Amino acid sequence: MSDSRQDDQTDLYASLHAQFGWQVDRHFNMAQLCCGRWAAAPDAARRVALREHRPGQRPRLYTFAQLQQAANRLSQVLKGLGVQPGDRVAMVMPQRFETAVAYIAVLQMGAVAMPLSMLFGPEALSFRLQDSDARVVICEAPALPAVTAARADCPGLQTVIGLGLEGLPNEGASACDLRWDPALAGAQPRFKPLRTLAEVPAVLIYTSGTTGNPKGALIPHRALIGNLTGFVCSQNWFGFDPFDARKTSQAVFWSPADWAWTGGLMDALLPSLYFGRPIVAFNGRFGPEVAFEILAEHRVTHSFLFPTALKAMMKAVPHPRSHYRLQLQALMSAGEAVGDAVFAYCEQELGVTVNEMFGQTEINYVVGNCARLWPARANSMGKGYPGHRVAVIDEHGHECPAGTPGEVAVHLFDVHGHPDPVFFLGYWRNEAATQAKYTGDWCRTGDMAVADAEGYLWYQGRTDDMFKAAGYRIGPGEIENCLVKHPAVANAAVVPKPDKDRGALVKAYVVLSPDYQSQRSQAPDPAAFEAALQSALQQHVKGLLAPYEYPKEIEFIEALPMTTTGKVQRRVLRLQEEARAQG
Repeated sequence: MSDSRQDDQTDLYASLHAQFGWQVDRHFNMAQLCCGRWAAAPDAARRVALREHRPGQRPRLYTFAQLQQAANRLSQVLKGLGVQPGDRVAMVMPQRFETAVAYIAVLQMGAVAMPLSMLFGPEALSFRLQDSDARVVICEAPALPAVTAARADCPGLQTVIGLGLEGLPNEGASACDLRWDPALAGAQPRFKPLRTLAEVPAVLIYTSGTTGNPKGALIPHRALIGNLTGFVCSQNWFGFDPFDARKTSQAVFWSPADWAWTGGLMDALLPSLYFGRPIVAFNGRFGPEVAFEILAEHRVTHSFLFPTALKAMMKAVPHPRSHYRLQLQALMSAGEAVGDAVFAYCEQELGVTVNEMFGQTEINYVVGNCARLWPARANSMGKGYPGHRVAVIDEHGHECPAGTPGEVAVHLFDVHGHPDPVFFLGYWRNEAATQAKYTGDWCRTGDMAVADAEGYLWYQGRTDDMFKAAGYRIGPGEIENCLVKHPAVANAAVVPKPDKDRGALVKAYVVLSPDYQSQRSQAPDPAAFEAALQSALQQHVKGLLAPYEYPKEIEFIEALPMTTTGKVQRRVLRLQEEARAQG
């Protein structure tokens, strides 16, 4: 960028909004734009879609032609099982080629992809499978025991397709109705995709709430288009030149973000494929050194790394460019503020300015930074990306003046009065929750912020009790419900405990049931009794929910703070934890 362009960055941001307009065809399908069109191109057999990282081995490359052919076979299998447009197909799969195949196969036939984390236990799976009425589950071997346990409570679940079953005992593999490899091998490699409307559902992603059960956010096909301005801005134009369309460069994307979550699916996998660029898949445990090895080996140019990951990388490898040949051109981060130290580390040691971003499952990729086109400010959420009208509003839906805290909200229409395609369709079978999300034409995010005079947003906290721990979004309600099912627990409240490395830890306040209160009072060593019980409760949650949801600390108390209407006052406990941390 020339010096004159750098000087005019503020004006450039305003002109981007003024000149930008959405173009969403009436008929639109994610699978067609992310794979079908590339598979029909002359270079389909050479254009790489995925690079599977295999430590100590050469990467396994898959082209768009291979991706489309495998997806066609799976679509034929699903059609033979009776899957119809609109049916939900659950996928409990990690980052691997077959996961991308499953998404393309489900989407091109007009069915709804429902990604589920490999970390979910049987209780977490059971609720989501029941609530969605999923007909089919595609499952990798490590998650098969949890899926099998959940299946007993899901009468609508008709078929389980198993993947990676090699080496499993017969009784384990027999839990599957179909095996992936032979099922696809016997299917036709051709499939005529459904010509879907842009408004029809494509993905159902469950997001945890502070009370009650998780809610399923129904994402339409058009939402991918709504995400793209945020993607190209946060990735500094992803190898394209914003000032000269003829200038492009090679781009390779990688992120450890799980493809079962919005961040991994809508901010990594699908946008990379949409632009016909390869994405690296790694089915393994994240580690700082592993991350640098992936970045170097695959010559990754663009990435999405959570602040927790960046902090770990900074501590493990202070001077990475003396050990690794890095090709990074852009880096995006989200989930919490990266902090001044990490921001400086990225600039000085990784050679890129990290673009912090904000979004949520329902309206993803709406606010952020773009170092290529406007200055990135450390710890700022950024500004509304082109095409999105973002503001800080008060409880009545009025925009707050600069410097006044309010709730971050996104308008249903852009600055030109045209519909913004980024919005979700609503919560699955929960019209009340959908209506509560809006004040007029403003969609509330539940996050508080302050806007400065230049339009940058600065995060203040949640309006409810959601919190982030090590990059994961934690909903206290699901954990509390799980704890209360243990015979030792009469009541429980979950809050964040401040932690300098991970932002927050999951902490539970537990009121013991009368029987266990009696056992504690009669125990020779009450402290040892509590320590053993804490471990048992942690294992209880680990076995039923995701590992990152179990409480790292449990404090036993006589009673929880309650409102006069009988609601737990988590805010009181949260403030108590913050005061302890400061003290």
